[in-house]
Amino acid sequence: MSGVVATSVLDARNVLGEGIQWCDRKQALYWTDIQTSKLYRHRPSDALTESWPMPERLASFALCELDDWLLLGLATRLAFYHLPSGALEPLCEVEAALATRLNDGVCDREGRFVFGTLHEPVGGGPKQPIGSFYRLDTDLSLHRLDLGGVAISNSLAFSPDGRTMYFCDSPRRVIRRGSYSIDGHASDAEDWIDLRHIEGEPDGSTVDAEGGLWNAQWGMGRVVRYAPDGREDLIVQVSARQPTRPALGGAALGQLYVTSARDGLSAQALSEDTQAGNLFCAPVSQRGLPEARFAGHPRTIDAA
Repeated sequence: MSGVVATSVLDARNVLGEGIQWCDRKQALYWTDIQTSKLYRHRPSDALTESWPMPERLASFALCELDDWLLLGLATRLAFYHLPSGALEPLCEVEAALATRLNDGVCDREGRFVFGTLHEPVGGGPKQPIGSFYRLDTDLSLHRLDLGGVAISNSLAFSPDGRTMYFCDSPRRVIRRGSYSIDGHASDAEDWIDLRHIEGEPDGSTVDAEGGLWNAQWGMGRVVRYAPDGREDLIVQVSARQPTRPALGGAALGQLYVTSARDGLSAQALSEDTQAGNLFCAPVSQRGLPEARFAGHPRTIDAA
């Protein structure tokens, strides 16, 4: 099996860097530092890095078909955000009666936003599978997917044709896959990649043009590519113990970018894990897919 090494390209020192995506229109990366409630944008061509404060923790987001708009998956709610003006258009709360927050999210190939939640137990303790996965349609209606309960939603991704959905509940350490219909219904979910033999957990994922799934493995310092048949065929080593999510970007979509986290590491651990929280990059032979964008519009735009 071949392997490559990712190098640090930005000393971001994110507490919990996540949600990284490549924007082909801006030729830039977007990601969030969840715990500091910040959105980041980095342009590799000239190393320009910008950030925007968010009204609460930003767990995930989607690029929109409308230029300069993002769909935000904030800790407690969904909202549209206009980057140039900072205008926020709230949509709806999610699981308001539960001790959860939003977590991983990605658009499906039809331009709907699919996301999951994460249990935040009051007073600490182990996370329980009380969260769920959801789909926000382009008409802004919200639907719960019939995929059972989840403690930490992660690894959301879609095959190139959009008919297979990948996802996981990180503490279970199994990446699952299921059929995903053109109208957005998930079914026939099955265990696909069993990671119960590793010390870490599966975190965020992305899919390349060949249908390979790239998964960041929290606690293991690596991103692993799984071929469409489930074979482990490439390991990208990351010099940070807690990589969080990969994205294939760059002009030819052949650069693997990876966010990472410092969250939960002791002072001693941080003294050893000196690049924790940084942004990493490695050239790879596979090519990515253009990031799917949310096709719905803010109500203020529709009303104009």
